[in-house]
Amino acid sequence: MIKLEDIQHSIGPDLATLNAIIEKTLHSSSPLMNQIVSNYLKVKGKQLRPILVLLSGQLFGGVNSSVLHAGAAIEMLHNASLIHDDVIDRSKERRGIDTINSTWDNHIAVLVGDFFVSGALACATHTSSVEILNTMARLGADLALGEIDQFDNARNHSITEAHYFDIISHKTASLFTSCVAVGGLAAGAAQAQIEPLKRYAQLLGMCFQIKDDTFDYFNDPVIGKPTGNDLREGKVTLPLIYALSQTGLPEHDDMLALAHKSELSTAEIDRLIEFAKQNGGIEYAYSTMERLRLEADKVLNSYEPCETIDAFKLIFRYIIERKK
Repeated sequence: MIKLEDIQHSIGPDLATLNAIIEKTLHSSSPLMNQIVSNYLKVKGKQLRPILVLLSGQLFGGVNSSVLHAGAAIEMLHNASLIHDDVIDRSKERRGIDTINSTWDNHIAVLVGDFFVSGALACATHTSSVEILNTMARLGADLALGEIDQFDNARNHSITEAHYFDIISHKTASLFTSCVAVGGLAAGAAQAQIEPLKRYAQLLGMCFQIKDDTFDYFNDPVIGKPTGNDLREGKVTLPLIYALSQTGLPEHDDMLALAHKSELSTAEIDRLIEFAKQNGGIEYAYSTMERLRLEADKVLNSYEPCETIDAFKLIFRYIIERKK
């Protein structure tokens, strides 16, 4: 089993510096804001996005002040999206602690999320790069459009693999792509040098979301998510999409009708989950992730072999193997 520590060993000091930049940037004159931000930052999560920024900078010349500030900007924008997502989804817990919206209320949570966005912009300006600022602006738009598309998809009950990949490309893969883009730009790389790594990051982001979606088919206390949560929100993910694509199955028509319902009972959610699991949905998700990994390896092999490229490959394997 690959651990994050296996990946972080070459960038540990830089990651600590990046986190210090975030803390300094988000310190304000408001005691309440400082209290909420401080509590939120105590549990940092996996920090895959800043790790990708730092590794990209490392690959293209080395980690400098611009790379560190670009990574801090990405991480703050990512956390802003999580804080706002918790409001949208009415989430009570994230990373094992109460969400801001459950501890305070939606008004406070939205304001804190907005404050993280302002911090991200402040850090991005430290890079003195218009290209990085443009990348951040496009990322903000992509994250918002991904959420809107997901809502619209759930409302219109569009259940196709093509729609699914389109949504996760906006919602998740765009963030991973932006990570390697700003890291490379901040290190002084040309766009042409970064393009293959952006394709790797797109594949990684899609794999990350597919893996995340598989957790919803199992009731695992390690994850801290109830089984079937996506279906409760009207989101049909890859395992069920695959099972529903098999039109010759005896239960197909009944299951498709269930999947198109605007509201589902717990018993109906259980039926859909069991249908997906019994008809190869989980196996198909894993085979898709492996296909994405193999393509990503080919992309990475276009660069000269080095420890940083090895780290990028390890990240992909970690994403597939992770338990939460």
